[in-house]
Amino acid sequence: MSSIKVFKKDINNSIGHFIEKVYAWELDHPDTALKSTDKLIDKAITLFDDMIDKIHQIRRKRGKEDFKSLKDKLDKAIDALQKELDKLG
Repeated sequence: MSSIKVFKKDINNSIGHFIEKVYAWELDHPDTALKSTDKLIDKAITLFDDMIDKIHQIRRKRGKEDFKSLKDKLDKAIDALQKELDKLG
């Protein structure tokens, strides 16, 4: 990981991109109830908050080797959210 600042931008961009996909799905399915997509957006925001908290915890411990596992966790979480979105329709 080149820097914490870049990693935070990656987190923001990944989650922001997913939320944009959710909004696009909502536009394509105007007759669908939005409760399920609202839950996905809430999960994405919670994921963002959790990732930022973990970055701060790692920085306090000065454990840069933990960032790779954190990046893997982000990728897996985004994939899981995407699968949930795909199940909606």
